[in-house]
Amino acid sequence: MTVDYLQLKRYLPSINRLPNPTKIDKGDLINEKFLIEKASDIEIYYAPHNEYINRDAKIVIVGITPGWTQMKAAFQEAKVCLQQDATLIQLMKSSKRAAGFAGTMRTNLIEMLDACGVNDALQLSTSQLLFSQYQNLVHTTSLIKYPVFIKGKNYTGHTPKITQSSLLTEFAYQVFPKEIEEMKNDILLIPLGKAVSEVVKELVNQGNITEYSCLFGFPHPSGANGHRKRQFEMVKPELQRIVKKYANQFDQSKTKS
Repeated sequence: MTVDYLQLKRYLPSINRLPNPTKIDKGDLINEKFLIEKASDIEIYYAPHNEYINRDAKIVIVGITPGWTQMKAAFQEAKVCLQQDATLIQLMKSSKRAAGFAGTMRTNLIEMLDACGVNDALQLSTSQLLFSQYQNLVHTTSLIKYPVFIKGKNYTGHTPKITQSSLLTEFAYQVFPKEIEEMKNDILLIPLGKAVSEVVKELVNQGNITEYSCLFGFPHPSGANGHRKRQFEMVKPELQRIVKKYANQFDQSKTKS
């Protein structure tokens, strides 16, 4: 388990001053109090959930960046934790659980994970359990760990491309690999969407991250991805093959332990 207390402590006073969780809106979070960095139309804001790194995870699911839905969920949970006098580590873990691919995206993600056999590989009835009592098995993260907005809208990884921005490149090609290399196990790495897959492939080719079992081609689960189901059906046999191979490794590691 790795956490970044320094970043969180920096923003705690502003989180404390937020309104009650149910009343938090964009104006409360997307402002200079939580702005980390700005370059042209790109704005990166703080969110507490990706500070927590589950180094013991068996599965690592990687998005492009937290969107507004995830950002809001993270801050709402952080505010609840502060109201309940929770510890900082409890705050980080709870906000991670609440915000990890929150909303309809999580529903779509679970559906595809189950169809690939990820739940069977981990001997779970459904991958939904990864977001509740078996969250110790999964680490959710993003190439750019903090929420990115382009002219106020969620960044999708395409306009601009990550490599067209030195700011985004630093997060994706320097910060992200360091996080992945903290994993203690042979993980099943699941990059969500084409943009994430391209970066992960390049990092593997450069030797900047270990060549884990990777589900390249796994569609992004966002509801805005209208081609998601068709894309998934095209790659499902290959994804199932990789998951099955990983499942055998997972069984062997359990036997050894």
